[in-house]
Amino acid sequence: MSHWMGKLKTLLMLSFTAIVLSACGKENLTALDPKGYGAEKSMDIMILSIVIMTAVFIIVAIIFTIAVVRFREKKGREDYIPKQVEGNHTLEIVWTAIPIVLVFVLAIPTIITIFDLADTAEAESSIKVEVTGNQYWWHFDYKGEEIQTSQDLYVPVGKKVYLDIQSSDVIHSFWVPTISGKMDANPENVNTMFIEAYEEGVYWGKCAELCGPSHSLMDFKVVAVSQDEFDQWVEDMKNVNPEEKPQDAVASEGQGLFEANNCMACHAIGSSPVAVGPNLTNYANRTAVAGILEPTKENLVDWIMDPESIKPGNKMTGNYPEVSRDEAEKIAEYLMQLDHSDVNPESAGGIID
Repeated sequence: MSHWMGKLKTLLMLSFTAIVLSACGKENLTALDPKGYGAEKSMDIMILSIVIMTAVFIIVAIIFTIAVVRFREKKGREDYIPKQVEGNHTLEIVWTAIPIVLVFVLAIPTIITIFDLADTAEAESSIKVEVTGNQYWWHFDYKGEEIQTSQDLYVPVGKKVYLDIQSSDVIHSFWVPTISGKMDANPENVNTMFIEAYEEGVYWGKCAELCGPSHSLMDFKVVAVSQDEFDQWVEDMKNVNPEEKPQDAVASEGQGLFEANNCMACHAIGSSPVAVGPNLTNYANRTAVAGILEPTKENLVDWIMDPESIKPGNKMTGNYPEVSRDEAEKIAEYLMQLDHSDVNPESAGGIID
């Protein structure tokens, strides 16, 4: 009795753990609540495979139960041997044909979906963005618009946005599970995919390929806004003046320190090409500091003072003169005033934690 009680307790504990874990996650960081074309297609394939596996499991379980109950050893029939079906051609054909049919049932829609998601027929007439994966951040170059941004990718709702994805160092993988599948970013070649968001929102993106000590911290966001807001954002980004002077005295001092410490050697503001570090255009509207921290001045100061403690292995550590906390606060004040557009994550409904 105690043996069975131990097994029952283990089963209940595992069931409780499964229920708790099933509630973990973020609303806009899940493939199980698709809000984009690619994610919806992937979900359809997942449901199909689950239905097939469930049907097979139920049928096998029923046959197994019947066999166990009907042909179990019974008192007085210890030597009974049921009719043997070894060599039955009909049965062998049936249980060979059924798996083959199920493979085709799953394979055909899967192949159709793969080719559908890889279709680039509309690429030339659509928005195109060059996506570059770096350790441990993402850069976005809007082709034909002279717009460069990092970490936050703005897209219009209901439109296909084609991404030419490549890496500047090791292999990464671009993944926004709520609106699309993932695509590897390789150093040697360009991979192309498209994303299409159905709803406005701020969607979490991840690097899905182990790429170093801060792989799990290589986050980014896709901000899906209305077409009118996207057009306004594009216009705002085109009119960014990187030499514009802040009105605030502290921020003005911060700009001087930013330039004096040669931060522009690695970063850029405006449409300058990708550099060693992220583009800082529109930084005040960034959804996160270093891709992972709440976008507050305090967190930005901590990042400037000691980036290695926040993102181990980053390329910023040791590549700029040491600054005091007071200087870091002034630089942070300057960056937090780089507000180049009224279209921001709040326009898309804000960040859902």
